[in-house]
Amino acid sequence: MVSRRVSRRKGQPSNDPAVGIGAASIRWEATFRSLEAFDCEIADDGGRSRIVAGVDEAGRGALAGPVVSAAVILPRACALLGVDDSKKVPEHLREELFARIVSTAVSVRIAFAPPSLIDRINILQATLVTMRRAVVRLRPRPDIVLVDGRDAFEWDGPVVTVCKGDGRSLSIAAASIVAKVARDRLMRRLHVRFPQYNFASNKGYGSQEHVEAILAHGIAGVHRRSFHLKAVENEPEMF
Repeated sequence: MVSRRVSRRKGQPSNDPAVGIGAASIRWEATFRSLEAFDCEIADDGGRSRIVAGVDEAGRGALAGPVVSAAVILPRACALLGVDDSKKVPEHLREELFARIVSTAVSVRIAFAPPSLIDRINILQATLVTMRRAVVRLRPRPDIVLVDGRDAFEWDGPVVTVCKGDGRSLSIAAASIVAKVARDRLMRRLHVRFPQYNFASNKGYGSQEHVEAILAHGIAGVHRRSFHLKAVENEPEMF
């Protein structure tokens, strides 16, 4: 029998699925260790281990639907390979990771702010309200809270803002996935009530299809009236 070795040029993708899976596992491992190390450094406070919670939101820039925040406390030793900034994780994998995070976490809490609240107090304040609501419901109470971004909410404990935190902190990354999946599930339910906007696909964000649907059908009660679109700003009757 003649054996043959097939050489592959550097940079050329392999046709072997195992190679792709193996490479993904290596990337996930490296990402997980980096995210985990960030949280461990925060948790280690002069020999005392602090309880760290990560907080992130989803839907802040959408035209319709709620803004959703999640707060997550993870155990010090957990195997959550694949957890990363939710924007970098495919939808099917986010669903899988959501289940793993919820079953693994010490505590997970989710809070929603509807469009009516967003319109009344503005999107930033509504986001901060949901973040605080999620954190105060955590059990046990965290010693320190890490928040993705630059804006902190009022709470009677230390809050640390982390720029691009969903790509730096494991607990924030986990919270970003929980918030994103929870909101996406809600938007798919809203799609059943308002199929003309195709929320199942655009999740309430300002895609061209969504904007065209607003022009064709006007706005629904789930739209944020304070989010005026340039495409329809000269048609105030829509708002």
